[in-house]
Amino acid sequence: MPKFTHHVFICGNQRTPGHPRGCCNCDGKDALREAFKSELTRRGLTPLVRANKAGCLDQCEMGPIVVIYPQEIWYGNVQPHDVPRIVEETIIGGRLLDDLLIKDDQLNNTKA
Repeated sequence: MPKFTHHVFICGNQRTPGHPRGCCNCDGKDALREAFKSELTRRGLTPLVRANKAGCLDQCEMGPIVVIYPQEIWYGNVQPHDVPRIVEETIIGGRLLDDLLIKDDQLNNTKA
């Protein structure tokens, strides 16, 4: 099997409703991960691009969080309707989406 060109990690962490840090997968349905899996399959990008559920990525206040490796791209406040654009622009086109991008200086600057 060839190496992945992109490995997409989608935070699936759940917290109680109203938690001050927020929650990336409040309803527990993994809708964001399912949207990625569906779009990657539809575009014929599997098995070179993989979408997996991740545990907490510790950027909860900016969630839902998606991280793309090996490019080390962190996107925040990602919604299922953003997925086709992420696949087209970032995974296929190699372009960053400034409206979703979490900048390096924002990473790990959240409350513990």
